[in-house]
Amino acid sequence: MWGNSKKPKQTAQIDSLIGQNSEIHGDVIFSGGLHVDGKVVGNVIAAEGDDSVLTLSERGTIEGEVKVPNVVVNGTVIGDVHALAHVELAAQARVHGNVYYSLIEMAMGAEVNGNLVHQADNSVVAMPTKVASGDSKGTE
Repeated sequence: MWGNSKKPKQTAQIDSLIGQNSEIHGDVIFSGGLHVDGKVVGNVIAAEGDDSVLTLSERGTIEGEVKVPNVVVNGTVIGDVHALAHVELAAQARVHGNVYYSLIEMAMGAEVNGNLVHQADNSVVAMPTKVASGDSKGTE
């Protein structure tokens, strides 16, 4: 009666799963939700859209760059993490590289062996302006 008919809001839908006994060599490009329990040797990149979420469990490892709008890390990342919107570093998170973020949550016990770099929402994906002919400063 008092909200019993409503389910708790799910934060992210998992569209793809890399299982605990799986190891992938090469870049992983995804959209939607990706949950990693295994090992990825390569970059993990969200195709497009602000709603893509990567979840790396405490059993998961990524050796490469992560470029995803929203990421929850509870495992090990060996490489830089670029998040356009939100980074959550859970208690078992180990990042050996820089973390570029707009909004960050970090639990006690999480470890970053690199720099934490705050970025404005659009500066992470901003492309350099086209250089007009005869103009070496990059402005038009």
